[in-house]
Amino acid sequence: MRWWKAVGLAGAAGVVATGVVVVRAERRRRAYTPDQVREQLHVRFAQATSAEAGVEKAAPAPQKVGLLARVRRLFRR
Repeated sequence: MRWWKAVGLAGAAGVVATGVVVVRAERRRRAYTPDQVREQLHVRFAQATSAEAGVEKAAPAPQKVGLLARVRRLFRR
């Protein structure tokens, strides 16, 4: 068997395997009822807004940086 035939067969097998993975994921996704999807979206939204609020509180106040500190930072790189 020539090498290019083996590469072609491996490529075809890869396409088939990718299709199988996509079909399985689609079946899992469609297994949810609309109420379950809505509930999960509400939970994710609540988590995102709470995480966003925590980031805003933890952010330090901006400090003024002098020219000398900026030059030092440039030379450190």
